[in-house]
Formats: sequence, structure tokens, C-alpha cells
Amino acid sequence: MTAVTIERIAAGGDGVGRLEDGMTVFVPRTAPGDQVELEAVERRRRYARARVRHRSAAGPDRVEPSCEHYVGDACGGCQLQHLDSTAQLEAKRRIVGDALRRIGGLDVPDPEIVVSPSPWRYRSRITLAAARGRIGLHRFDDPGVVFELEDCPITRRRVMQLWQRLREHRSLLPRSLTGLMLREDRDGGLHAVVEASDQRVWDAAPLARALGDPEVHVWWRPRGGAARVVAGPQRGFPAVAFEQVYPGFGQLIRAEAVAALGDLSDKVVWDLYAGVGDTAELLAAAGGRVWSVDADRQAVEWARAREGRSGAGALIQRITGRVEEELHRLPTPHAVVANPPRGGLARTVSEALEVWAKTQPGAVVCYVSCDPATLARDIARMPALSMRSVTAYDLFPQTSHVEALAVLEATA
Repeated sequence: MTAVTIERIAAGGDGVGRLEDGMTVFVPRTAPGDQVELEAVERRRRYARARVRHRSAAGPDRVEPSCEHYVGDACGGCQLQHLDSTAQLEAKRRIVGDALRRIGGLDVPDPEIVVSPSPWRYRSRITLAAARGRIGLHRFDDPGVVFELEDCPITRRRVMQLWQRLREHRSLLPRSLTGLMLREDRDGGLHAVVEASDQRVWDAAPLARALGDPEVHVWWRPRGGAARVVAGPQRGFPAVAFEQVYPGFGQLIRAEAVAALGDLSDKVVWDLYAGVGDTAELLAAAGGRVWSVDADRQAVEWARAREGRSGAGALIQRITGRVEEELHRLPTPHAVVANPPRGGLARTVSEALEVWAKTQPGAVVCYVSCDPATLARDIARMPALSMRSVTAYDLFPQTSHVEALAVLEATA
């Protein structure tokens, strides 16, 4: 029998221990200080993975998870519900700091972390899978298995109420259903995006009538196709556009990024990976002349429509396209905000920022990241930019995900 003591939490949420020969082993659903006996030890060249067979002693930070699915169904949606809130925050600080040191080559301490104002019922969006007659989430220990979801306590109540209504009328969903994305948008609108494995037309009218709420937007997204509204209001927030699942907290991060840029009066600023345009509006409100780029056509169109109501359009030039393909169209900036997806900056983008920084001493880049590993990699690719500060944000309580804002400054 292999026995280990868990030392810390790694990126991804697994506990980390050492086997008898010193090899690092990653063990899901463990807490620092846990003493566990392992099974199914799978050795690889540099590390091993294993499951807990028996826990002989619990670490001081271990708590009883609140969600019945977390233990009962081995739900993979959360990774840290078995840790108390302080331990979760410390784990996330270390995840960011470790990535910056190990991958980025920076000599930095673990960053300070901004605590979430709401550790439960904060998610405005949930994506469910459908398989073998079940609609729900995947097991962490067997991702091919979907369990039937009753409730997700980190998801907003109105979204879960919509889910309960849909469950009652699941026979009206398409037989080829592969997924279901539910969302509450910033205006309070509810969306159900129905995904299917084929191109056959689905008649959403019976489901819309059964739901009994003409204000619910029902979307249809066939395999390989774009999502479109098939029942309910035809106008409103684009349900498939990117927005932080905790919108209010996301706005705080954007505001702090804009503030870190300093005086922007009549200065050119890039807003890269702009999404629905929230950062661009903040930049324009600060006096910047904003060039905003995003690949999502619906998100850009919605942002343009909002500009007409806010009056910010005169200061914002919006471009629809991939950032790496559009940089050549942009004027030289005074400052940059980048909020890329989990994969980080395309190499051509980091190369372009590196060239720009060499000619702009004192210029600032604010990099908002949802993956510390790709943040650290991108910083290492841009040595002309030194890190002035980094802050972590507990944007996703109960999970191992952590947001970070790195403020980078061009060195002389």
C-alpha cells in the first residue's frame, strides 16, 4: 500500500505529495495535510497520478463540501469545495506565483488576492452535457460519464430555475441533443442554447410554449453551425458571446486595469480580445482613443449597438477579426489592454508587443489572464516588458481557476 502526505494544491486543483522514491504524485480531492493511502498509481516519466483508496487523517483545512454532487457524483465542475475559504485563496495565490516563477522565470512572491464578494450563486452561465439520456455535468474521475444535474450551488438561482423548467419538458428537446448552455445576461434576460449533433431543423415552438415565458431566448446551434434564436425575443444580448461568468467582479478587474494605465487623454489605446466591449467603454470614458479587436462578430455588433446609447462610439474603432491578423491595421498605441482566452496570446501577438515595447519606454500593458501558465509563458516571450505588479482575483470560488491582472511596463 502506498501512503503519502499531501503537501499543497497544484494548478488544476489536485493535491501534491511525494512517493517513497521522491517522485511527485498528483491526487485529486485531497487537502494539504491529508494522510492518504493511494491506489491506481500511474507513473509517468517525471510524475505520477493516483486516486485515494483511504484517508487515514484529514488536513486542517478540509471541510465538508456543500454540494451533494461534489462527492455523490464526483462532479468535475468544482475542484476545491473540500477546502475552507482561506485555504482556497492561499492555493490560488500559490498557483499564480508558482507559474510566474517556474514558467516565467520571475523572482516574485505569491501575489495578493482579491476575495470574491460571493462564493456561491455567482455564475451567470452553465454548460451542461447530454449523453445516454442524462443531462448534467461530467465526473472528474471519468470525464466520459455524465450524471444528471439536480442543482449547481455556484450557479445563479434564476439560471437553475430555468434548468428545472427545462428538465420538466426535456422530451421536447431534440433527440440529437449534445449540450445545453443556460445563461442570465447583464439585463436579466434568460437564454437556453440548445446544441445538437446534426443539422436537422428543430422546432422549438412546443418547448417555448411549455416553458410559458415568452421572454426566454431559445437558441439552436447545430453541429458545426452558428447559434441563432428560434424562439423568444430576437434581439438582446448575444448568448454565445464571451463575458465573465461573474460579470460584476469582472468589471472590477477591468476598471483596475484601466486605472493602471494612467492618463489616457487623447492617447491611442489597444483593447485586444475585447469581447462585448466593456473595457473599450472604460478606456473611452478615461479619454483614450480606443482601437478594439475581437473575433466574435455578434459580440462586436452588440457593442456597436450599445455605443449608440452610451455615446462612446466617437472614441472607439471596433474591428472584427482575429487579433493576430488585425494588428497591422492599428495605429501605434500609447498603452494596451489584452484579455486573451485561456490559450493566451498568439505568438505573433506577443512578438508584436515585444517589438513595440522596445520603442516605447514607459508604456504599459495590462494583461488580464484566466490561466497563470499562459500568462507566465507570454511574459517570458516579452522581455522588453517588465512586470510592475500582479494581482490575483478569486473570480471562480470553489474551483481551482483564478484570474490575474499583470501590469507590465516597457523598459528603456
